[in-house]
Amino acid sequence: MRCPFCAHDDTQVKDSRPTEDNASIRRRRQCSSCGARFTTFERVQLREVVVVKSGDRREPFDRSKLEQSIALASRKRGIDQERLDQLISGIQRQVETSGEAEVPSARIGELVMEGLRQIDSVAYIRFASVYRDFSEARDFEEFASTVQQAAKE
Repeated sequence: MRCPFCAHDDTQVKDSRPTEDNASIRRRRQCSSCGARFTTFERVQLREVVVVKSGDRREPFDRSKLEQSIALASRKRGIDQERLDQLISGIQRQVETSGEAEVPSARIGELVMEGLRQIDSVAYIRFASVYRDFSEARDFEEFASTVQQAAKE
């Protein structure tokens, strides 16, 4: 593993342990050149999945993009990070085990919306506002009213 501070190729693992959700291994490493310490995470990758975006653009599935969009939607909502990590890992697992080499970005967006709907209605509405490209306040009102109606049922 290359040191992120000095780019030296030789680092040593000082400590390894599973994360709380057992979805990855957390490793503390130390650079043998500069002595800096840093953390890496090791996850199982079942297969290379390509995301088909609008306009038929294709790019590799990137867990960090999923993490960023969910973090943005749930910012300042007081949602436990472990719960968000479980959502992200669940979505990644569904994408990788779907049996498809290419997954439409719309499918991933729907999985995120479904997961956020169950966790927090405000995060759900925030994500939907970007995903569904709300352009007016009326769009928020209409979507929020459907969320409220669904919560009453």
